[in-house]
Amino acid sequence: MTDKRTTLWRHADFRNLWFGLTASLFGSKVTAVALPLIAAVSLAATPFEMGVLIAAEGLPYLFISLFAGVWLDRSAKRPILILTDLVRAGLLLLLPIGWAGDFLSFPLLLAVSLAVGVCTVVSDIGSASYLPLLIDRKDLVEGNSKLELSSSASDIAGNAIGGGLLQIISAPLAVIINSFTYLVSAVFTGLIGHREAKPAPAGAVEAAVQPGVWREIAEGAQPVLRNKVVRTLVTATLVFNLFTLVIEPVFLIFITRTLGLEPFFIGLIFASAGAGALVGALVAERATRLLGVGRAMVFSLVIAGLSALLIPVATQLPKTEASLLIVAMHFIDSAMVIIYNVNQRSLRSAVTPDDLQGRMNATIRMVVMGVTPVGALAGGFLGGWLGAQQTLALGAVGVLLSGVVILLSGVRSVREIPDADPVAV
Repeated sequence: MTDKRTTLWRHADFRNLWFGLTASLFGSKVTAVALPLIAAVSLAATPFEMGVLIAAEGLPYLFISLFAGVWLDRSAKRPILILTDLVRAGLLLLLPIGWAGDFLSFPLLLAVSLAVGVCTVVSDIGSASYLPLLIDRKDLVEGNSKLELSSSASDIAGNAIGGGLLQIISAPLAVIINSFTYLVSAVFTGLIGHREAKPAPAGAVEAAVQPGVWREIAEGAQPVLRNKVVRTLVTATLVFNLFTLVIEPVFLIFITRTLGLEPFFIGLIFASAGAGALVGALVAERATRLLGVGRAMVFSLVIAGLSALLIPVATQLPKTEASLLIVAMHFIDSAMVIIYNVNQRSLRSAVTPDDLQGRMNATIRMVVMGVTPVGALAGGFLGGWLGAQQTLALGAVGVLLSGVVILLSGVRSVREIPDADPVAV
């Protein structure tokens, strides 16, 4: 019998995609560290400017996703992935050039950040849409597990190495290394031998202005609205994200003011989340084989909710024990999130026709990212009204509800990722 755990390592095209995305993800993490530091240190940005820069990171997801999905479904995806890497590499080089030429400014940094963000949105949606075309549907769980492994490893290594680089060289110069990682990604993606049949001759600008673009966006929303499996997955993810973001604004206040934790313990907490995500990526495929796709998702969401419920318990413990409890809960929560994401991404890709992959992923990204300000504002309001502990408990209950969404649906009984090509719903 074929060893399923090593199947995709023998798949040359997947290996090239994996190497390319790993380099790209690593570069993105270095960027996430470097750009705010350029603003804060090199440009002496005001708090308002820092807020604008951080807010700009999410704007492309809200305003570009749907149009990116149309473009990707109209075009061969591999050349677009290469293009986004090359454009990001070129854009980031503007920063060290501006620094060396003494014309680096906050408006330039903001413009580069927004443009890089647009390319990242297209790349994220494109890679998620390209994977089902590159490998068999039965291998989607394995493929997504390996990509999540790269994401988790790059999260840890990118932040750590990025921080180390900035201790040695200035932030603008560190961006040069970031540009190099995008070039490496473009090279490996270019080595992929698989060629798609180009769906349509429209280019990016044409896709954004043709009269049929809204009709195509509506077509891409059909798998999300009409397919019961995808609709259930989106609903569960939406609920999970909403209540996770309710927790987020008050969590730092809780651990710094209510518990009075020192920076060392706070750093340990966030490091444990990265380690948990790495472990989740490593065990996701095994958990799916053991529990089945549907049960693995229910299990992961319920455990994540129970973990979040234990965080307010920390107030009843001494500081060291409280810190260790929160570290453990963050580790478990992050591992469960990865197991859930691997399964829900694999299942929704498997039940969506190939010609709708880009628009389906774009629609979902738009929905789940669109809830970000709602959850964050709700968390801030509830934290001031109810208090940090009560808001954390309420958010944890909401996370548990996301598991109930799948438990009460037919998705819970899905054992394996369907291998047959789906038809449009």
